[in-house]
Amino acid sequence: MTWFIFSLLSILFWSGSDLFSKIGSKPDDTYSHWKMVMAVGLVMGLHGIYMVATGTPFHLGDIITYLPASLLYILAMVLGYVGLRYIELSVSSPICNSSGAVAALLCFVFLKQAMTGLQLAAVLLICLAVLLLSLLEKRQDDAARQLRQQVANVKYQKSFIAILFPILYCLIDGLGTFADAMLLDVAIAEEQANIAYEFTFLFMAICAFVYVVIIKKQKIRLWDEKPKMAAALVETAGQFTYIFAIGANAVVAAPLISSYCVFSVLWSRLFLKEKLNWKYYAVIGLAVIGIAILGME
Repeated sequence: MTWFIFSLLSILFWSGSDLFSKIGSKPDDTYSHWKMVMAVGLVMGLHGIYMVATGTPFHLGDIITYLPASLLYILAMVLGYVGLRYIELSVSSPICNSSGAVAALLCFVFLKQAMTGLQLAAVLLICLAVLLLSLLEKRQDDAARQLRQQVANVKYQKSFIAILFPILYCLIDGLGTFADAMLLDVAIAEEQANIAYEFTFLFMAICAFVYVVIIKKQKIRLWDEKPKMAAALVETAGQFTYIFAIGANAVVAAPLISSYCVFSVLWSRLFLKEKLNWKYYAVIGLAVIGIAILGME
C-alpha cells in the first residue's frame, strides 16, 4: 500500500499547488504563465541538484530517456497555467485532473494493464463529466457568467478560450502519464525519472526567464510573486511523491491522484469565494464519483 500513501500525499500537495497557482495567475498579466514556469522550474531544479549532491545516482542520459514524459507534462502545465487566467479553478481543476482517466484507458489498451468492468465504467463516467462541464461552460449565458465572476471579483475571457485550455491539459497530461507508465516499467527508475523531469523544467525556466526578462524587458518583483513560489514548492513536493505512486501502480494511482480536484474545488470555494450553480456541482460530483470508484477498486 506504499503507492496509496504516496498518492494521498500527492493529492494534498497538488490541491495546494492549484490554489496558489490560481492566486498567482492574474487575468491581466499576459506573462503570468511564464513567470509560473520560472518559479516551478527554479524550485524543481534546486531539488534535483540537492538529490544528486546527496548521492542519488543520476546520468545526463536519463534526461533524454525521460524526455517524452517530461515534455508532455511540462506542456500540459504551461497550458494549465494559461487557462487559470481565463476560468475559475473550481471549473478548471476537475477537467484537468480527469487526465487520469485518459491515462487509465491508454494503459488498459496499449500496456494491457488490468481494469475491471467497474473501473471502465468509472473512466467513462469521468469522460462524460468532462464533456458535460464543457457544454455547460459553452452554453452558459453571458449574464450568468458575469454574475458568478463578480462574486469572486474577477473578469475572464470568452467561454471557448476558457474551456479549451483545461481540456488540452487533460489530454496532454494523460499522454504524459501513459509515457510515464511505459518508461518507468522498462527504461528508468523513479528517482532518476524525477530528477530528469526537474532538470528539464529548470531548463524551461531559464528559457522563460530569457524570453520574459531579457527579450520582453518585463520586471519581476519577487515580493509580488509569493503565491507562485508557494505553488512551486508544493508542486515539487507533489511531483516527488507522484512519481513513486505511478511507478508502483499506474493504472489505479493515476485516477486516484486526480481526485485532488475535489480539494481544489473546496479551496476555491473557501479561499477564492468562487460560486457555481447547481448544474456545475452536479457534474463535478459525477467526476468525483468516477474518481472515487477508480481509487477504491
